[in-house]
Amino acid sequence: MKLLHVDSSILGPGSVSRQLSAEIVAAERRLHPDLQVVYRDLATTPVGHLSGAHLAAAQGAAPEAADVQQDVAAGQAALQEFLDADIVVVGAPMYNFAIPSQLKAWIDRLAVAGKTFRYSEKGAEGLAGGKKVVIASSRGGFYGPQTPIAFLDHQETYLRNIFGFFGISDITFVRAEGVALGADQRAQSIAAAQGAIAGLAA
Repeated sequence: MKLLHVDSSILGPGSVSRQLSAEIVAAERRLHPDLQVVYRDLATTPVGHLSGAHLAAAQGAAPEAADVQQDVAAGQAALQEFLDADIVVVGAPMYNFAIPSQLKAWIDRLAVAGKTFRYSEKGAEGLAGGKKVVIASSRGGFYGPQTPIAFLDHQETYLRNIFGFFGISDITFVRAEGVALGADQRAQSIAAAQGAIAGLAA
């Protein structure tokens, strides 16, 4: 069994999403002792944002610039890691009501027609089903469905929808909210998330 572990926070050791994603991976290792883990840190080794050259290469044009060739190859490697994984664990903080641009760039490399989705006469069809996705979500405030500012959540809603578009229905969020609202709230939110992680391994 293979697990792909992806982090995207720019905060390094101070990141809540990194802490939680690592604990999720540890829980999965306990459940699956033979687990093979591939780790990708999008903050330290980012996948480049899409450009016209990338789109041309996706349509069959051979990129001439060496840096574009390398970046196209890196994107193809990221896609293959995702396709090969049985479990995908993503550390996804909320930045400005959405996901980090580094994480969006990685997802853009996954959204490849014929690989993770296709269009037919019946509409869009996901091709990457059968995986389990666990997302370690951290947020400075509270954006849950019952909150007054739930409409500002373009983080978890996007992630649920894009992975669903890829055909994945087994999506779990481990959430730490309010982590910017003081030390006590931060500790309380992390403890609650850790309790949820313990439940994943039960």
